Amino acid sequence: MELSFLLWLVSLFYTVMEITAVITAVIAIHDTRTPQGAVAWAISLVTFPLLALPLYWIFGRSKFHGYVDAIRTGQKEFLRLIGDAHDIPAIRHLHERKQPHAPRTVFETLSGIPYLGGNALELYTDGTSTFDAIFAGIEKATKYVLLQFYIVHDDMLGNRLKTLLIRKAQEGVRIHFLYDEIGCHSTLATYWQSMRDAGIEACPFHTTKGRHNRFQLNFRNHRKIVIVDGQTAFVGGHNVGDEYLGISTQFKGWRDTHIRVNGPGVLGVQLSFAKDWYWATRHLLDLDLTMPTPVGNAEVLALGTGPEDALESCSLMFIRAIEAAQHRFWTASPYFVPDSAVMKAIQLAALRGVDIRIMLPEKADHQLVYLAGFACLKELDLPNVRVFRYTEGFLHQKVFLVDDILAGVGTANLDNRSFRLNFEITMLIEDDNFCAKMETMFLEDFTHCVETIPNEIDAKNFIQKTCIKCARLLSPIL
Repeated sequence: MELSFLLWLVSLFYTVMEITAVITAVIAIHDTRTPQGAVAWAISLVTFPLLALPLYWIFGRSKFHGYVDAIRTGQKEFLRLIGDAHDIPAIRHLHERKQPHAPRTVFETLSGIPYLGGNALELYTDGTSTFDAIFAGIEKATKYVLLQFYIVHDDMLGNRLKTLLIRKAQEGVRIHFLYDEIGCHSTLATYWQSMRDAGIEACPFHTTKGRHNRFQLNFRNHRKIVIVDGQTAFVGGHNVGDEYLGISTQFKGWRDTHIRVNGPGVLGVQLSFAKDWYWATRHLLDLDLTMPTPVGNAEVLALGTGPEDALESCSLMFIRAIEAAQHRFWTASPYFVPDSAVMKAIQLAALRGVDIRIMLPEKADHQLVYLAGFACLKELDLPNVRVFRYTEGFLHQKVFLVDDILAGVGTANLDNRSFRLNFEITMLIEDDNFCAKMETMFLEDFTHCVETIPNEIDAKNFIQKTCIKCARLLSPIL
């Protein structure tokens, strides 16, 4: 009797799991962005429910639920807040544009705001100069400081930042700090509490908030932003941690890029932060959204992208930038696992004679992503494609340069996670002087690289090739 009862319980459990898996497969077919992903999840869920069910509910979702609804709920308040308090011009219609097929047409449509001119820019290529500039900017704050980071460690750099922020808060400056709870999982709660005790509003982004997101670990807010008094913004690849200063036992150095923007372009960064803050707290920030005084000549657009977008904005940004290239497309990223559309855009650019240069790290920090990259590079074994492996520490910068007309500096990697799962921000710059600085930066970096070939995988042994192919299969969640 006991054995038969146990078998009945097992049968009942498996039946419930199978029914749940079938229901989840329907959800996967409905929600998964690509047909290939939908088919893969549906088959896995029905065939291996015990394994696939927990994996799907933790890693399988590609739609971030609730963010758009939250913004829509607060839209009236948000519009009331900025309605008469900003001077952002409307995006021009196609028939109003002199060059309707220029890349900026797509970028502006994706962003929802136009390029804004009159900006002064500064490029930082290491952690020391980046955080020296950020700390100096915070020191000058008189109204408020907005901070948003994916990773914040309570190490030397993290505590320097905390001490500075607490002092500024005591001086009466409003501090709003938004962090990703997954990226900051190892940071002690006392680190954030000490800030809150000093009057700083420190809040996690809450990627798991909402009924449909509760079990997800896939969605991350990967943006790195500092805004001072609505006049200065810092955006780039640096997180808050000693390793970003090159202090690491794993790597002998750290190569990253950040940008400082002064001028009207800061408005777009503030709007991105304000939306994220509203999602996390359901409170609207009292920000200075009037047009900053022009202080330079660069035209800048802050393009925020994420899983809440109706379109895959990050992927489309890269595709349009690659399509715009007539002479060169140079890019650097720590991870290279792009989707099929971006790969085809690179292939077409190479076939029409564009100088394609892809800079990647020689040493990996995430082994699966590193391995999957070899399989992707194999598809770029074409004339005009050159691959460089950076050897002076870990390469973490996320940048690209199109001819002499367009530069991108931000937080988006060339991988599926940035394309579909992470909240990212990229500063798109049209300015001859800045593009020249980017060219100089790339050329200097190339001197610290070993040039390799796209088909590096061919030199691997059978076991390595098998691991690479298996890693490629996992690329949708890497």
